[in-house]
Amino acid sequence: MIPRFGETPDPRQTYRQRPGAYALLPRDGRLLVTCQYDPHPDLQLPGGGIDPGESPIPALHREVFEETGWKIAAPRRFGIFRRFTFMPEYDLWAEKICHIYVARPVLRMGPPAEAGHEALWMDPGDAVRNLGNAGDRHFAESWLRAELR
Repeated sequence: MIPRFGETPDPRQTYRQRPGAYALLPRDGRLLVTCQYDPHPDLQLPGGGIDPGESPIPALHREVFEETGWKIAAPRRFGIFRRFTFMPEYDLWAEKICHIYVARPVLRMGPPAEAGHEALWMDPGDAVRNLGNAGDRHFAESWLRAELR
């Protein structure tokens, strides 16, 4: 069973499954996150939807690049969770299936290609406290605890 974080789904609402790939991106004691400004500022793990016919790893590379401007290497699966949410940018109620990876950011190619995003380097503890959804916070905290062992 895939753990759920966040809002309890409304039984009267129809949700569309939306698989996505997201990354914990540590480098030099910091964590690379993205801030999505629209419809309101929200700190997130970089990543996003897996397109039809696309596999999770290519989607992860594409989404991280679009949201941060960074190329990544050596992604390894770290976990999975789901959350039920409204996605205003798509006018969609979604059951997001979030595949979480840990990868190395290796080369900054430029600013984020996706409008309304800013790449930010954060102290991992600050990221754990400030990421905008409970699933992202949980996996960032799990990763940080493993790193501190």
